[in-house]
Amino acid sequence: MKLSCNQLAKYLDHTMLKPEATAAMIDQTAFEAIKYQIASVCINPYWVKRVHQKLSETGINTCTVIGFPLGATSTASKVLESRQAIKDGADELDMVIHW
Repeated sequence: MKLSCNQLAKYLDHTMLKPEATAAMIDQTAFEAIKYQIASVCINPYWVKRVHQKLSETGINTCTVIGFPLGATSTASKVLESRQAIKDGADELDMVIHW
């Protein structure tokens, strides 16, 4: 089955996980996701509220990372981080597990 770029975009996450990301960089990532109809935008938890507001009514999910990048935080910390992300509007959580 061949997919066009537009069809493929619906299966992709657009990410901006740089620790030095600015509001302008986050807004640009959300804009690009809307423009290309990407499945979700994945950002650090700090940006969830902002991205959720920008993506409302677009059908594009807000995704965030939990325990990123190493997964070396306690389960209790991950639970709290997850709850806050959901409260802030996250549709998806990508959790890093420490093995």
